[in-house]
Amino acid sequence: MGFQGSKKYAIGVDYGTQSGRAVLVDLADGTEIADHVTPYTHGVIDEVLPGSGIKLEHDWALQHPADYIEVLTRSVPEVMKASGVAAEDVIGLGIDFTACTMLPVNNQGEPLCLLPQYKDNPHSWVKLWKHHAAQEEANRINEIAASRGEAFLPRYGGKISSEWMMAKVWQILNEAPDIYEQTDLFLEATDWVVSRMTGSVLRNSCTAGYKSIWHKGDGYPDKAFFKALDPRLEHLTDTKLRGSIVPLGTKAGELTEEMAQLMGLNPGIAVAVGNVDAHAAVPAVGVVTPGKLVMAMGTSICHMLLGTEEREVEGMCGVVEDGIIPGYMGYEAGQSAVGDIFEWYVEEAVPAYVKEAAAAEDVNVHVWLEKKASAYKPGQTGLLALDWWNGNRSVLVDTDLTGLLVGCTLLTKPEEIYRTLLEATAFGTRKIVDAFHENGVPVEELYACGGLPQKNQLLMQIYADVTNREIKVAASKQTPALGAAMFAAVAAGAEAGGYDTIVDAAERMARVREESYRPIPENVAVYEALYQEYSKLHDYFGRGENDVMKRLKALKENAQETPALTTA
Repeated sequence: MGFQGSKKYAIGVDYGTQSGRAVLVDLADGTEIADHVTPYTHGVIDEVLPGSGIKLEHDWALQHPADYIEVLTRSVPEVMKASGVAAEDVIGLGIDFTACTMLPVNNQGEPLCLLPQYKDNPHSWVKLWKHHAAQEEANRINEIAASRGEAFLPRYGGKISSEWMMAKVWQILNEAPDIYEQTDLFLEATDWVVSRMTGSVLRNSCTAGYKSIWHKGDGYPDKAFFKALDPRLEHLTDTKLRGSIVPLGTKAGELTEEMAQLMGLNPGIAVAVGNVDAHAAVPAVGVVTPGKLVMAMGTSICHMLLGTEEREVEGMCGVVEDGIIPGYMGYEAGQSAVGDIFEWYVEEAVPAYVKEAAAAEDVNVHVWLEKKASAYKPGQTGLLALDWWNGNRSVLVDTDLTGLLVGCTLLTKPEEIYRTLLEATAFGTRKIVDAFHENGVPVEELYACGGLPQKNQLLMQIYADVTNREIKVAASKQTPALGAAMFAAVAAGAEAGGYDTIVDAAERMARVREESYRPIPENVAVYEALYQEYSKLHDYFGRGENDVMKRLKALKENAQETPALTTA
């Protein structure tokens, strides 16, 4: 191995919606030596349960826990092989996950869906972050919390999401009480995977704070609140949500013999407590101080921001002390569909001639559309859209809202619609930026990471123009995994060749590209006018003046429940 003998490395594993990826990182400077992606064998389970043929209801989204372990046993050996790095030079491993992605386990830590007696009950499976079928429970949580004047509610922008732990747990209790009864612990998938690697269960303060209504000073809401929700939930937090909650960068334990063998690593290396994908990305772009909004841009966007005090901001997903970087308030907001909307358009609504033209030029359909859409000036399409194809996470926190496209004519082209969808998501981000900025949490510049900024230059320029702020882009293509590796270095500590704090790690390992996206003044002016129109539509359809989207959704659900009449 020669020169590499003294170098130290960590592995970051980033669990996304469709796949997991492992990245081997040089701890001296953050260089990514090797990476490998394992697509989930079972993908997103949103129509039929594997092996049983049982159909899932609308708004369900599940996953298979075995897919997560397969990422460790396939991708980690692959990065070790590709890099040629010796196992003894890898000092730690950290993971990040989409959240809230949760599952029920028994007292052995086994997921209930892997046990024959429970596998045919959808509630025994992993509920992915975008499982929205607990909206009714979320509505009740919000009503009861508001009527009781619960102190926690403003910390979450006034609403707890259907995507989060409490709503999902209550849905299980309501619809599958036997699964609830058999559950020893409800765990975030990130904490479960860490427990599989170390043999011990620890909860991380990031998911506990953002997704499970836990507060560093106050703990969980009191038993009286849970009893008011449902008497059966009174003791939830000290039974099925019990367990130590520890800060990011904490060493959860050491890699077990069994897992080390499967992963091609040495047993005994430090494993960091779990983290959330977007939150892990923040130090990986070098953001360890306030005023800089980090956008983790992919199928959805997570917006992360540091502050020095706890403020109330409409529609934020949460403010958690030490939730992102120790010593600061970590704020989170988000859009529940961004890349997903562009993918929907390409998969479901683009005419055949576009796909043929892209194939003839040997380019991806997105690339073809972006090139065509770039020829238009802001406002030239005459179109405007609301970006609610998967509901609205921030600032309205309402999964029952749907998408809207206004201004089409018989001359409207596919690339014009594509550009309009890009613009709509930028307006959604502007809403979030304004909400923070106007409530005393300053946003001076934007940082972007994830798949989209690497692929779509037009999108990034539109975001700079719409928000009127400079956008810096992560140098890493795997920013959350880099962040997870940085936290692994902290879990290992400086004595082992890592770092003692995440700030030290960020100083040496974080990187952004030299070129950035700056607002173009004439574009800013046109987008300001378009944004005012977006805001009127946003409030008209999103704040109750016209609930047509919800009425349409109700009619759709009724029609699905009623058998269609057929003529003989």
